[in-house]
Amino acid sequence: MTTSGPTPSPLPSPAAAEVIQWSRGYADRHPLAALRTLGGQVVLAVRAFHYLATDIARRRFPFGEFVEQATFMARTAVVPTLFVTVPISVTLSIQFGLLAGQLGATSMAGAANGLATIRQGAPLVAAILMAAAVGSAISADLGSRTIREETAAMEVMGVSVIRRLVVPRLAAAIVVAVALTGFTCFIGFLAGYAFTVILQGGTPGSYTTTFSSFATVNDLVLTLMKAVVFGMIVAIVACHKGLDTRHGAAGVANAVNAAVVQSILLLMVVNVLFTQMYLILFPTASF
Repeated sequence: MTTSGPTPSPLPSPAAAEVIQWSRGYADRHPLAALRTLGGQVVLAVRAFHYLATDIARRRFPFGEFVEQATFMARTAVVPTLFVTVPISVTLSIQFGLLAGQLGATSMAGAANGLATIRQGAPLVAAILMAAAVGSAISADLGSRTIREETAAMEVMGVSVIRRLVVPRLAAAIVVAVALTGFTCFIGFLAGYAFTVILQGGTPGSYTTTFSSFATVNDLVLTLMKAVVFGMIVAIVACHKGLDTRHGAAGVANAVNAAVVQSILLLMVVNVLFTQMYLILFPTASF
């Protein structure tokens, strides 16, 4: 009497096995790696803000490093921001001037151009230039320190890398982002005013009057809140990519590229969320 055991499942064909192996590798390289990166950045942000608060409370904040980093960031980003803000403001003036002329409301060009610059143009331009100029420099600096094993040596000596390197850069990025956003608002408004009044023949009084009639304090609050969050995003992403650098000099280049791309993507997504929340909270003043 013979007993038959369970029928063994047929083995997958070589092509099916290759597809399954590729799918697992793709999931590990892209979606899972993205989740691990995002989780690491969240943890880094929590620890950095914890150290920032405790160091300020205990008067252990590295103020000298903060001033040095803030000076470097401002010197790196202010000139590119100036040269990007002017053409964007002029472009907005052209488009809003044409639209206002078609609708027969040329006197409203100042309100439209000024509000667009303050609410959307200024914080986005400042943040993108921060990501491109400052974020790349931060990730390159920390990436070079990582591949030279300076960060590992600091940890061995009992020096916290986050407290010593990340915290002052985070605080400096937030302060510089706010200052750079204010500078961008001022330059953008002046560029739009000059182009509308001088080249398009607009009325100076109507430009400033309509802008002051429609602009509110909430617009400035929204812009400054965006600047703080954008500066935080740029600093955290750049520091995380720099400290996570591997594979030598090529890894530094990859870290810089990834830091800039991810920062800009996150800035765009967060800007959409901020704008939608503003329209929900202040519907009567929406634009």
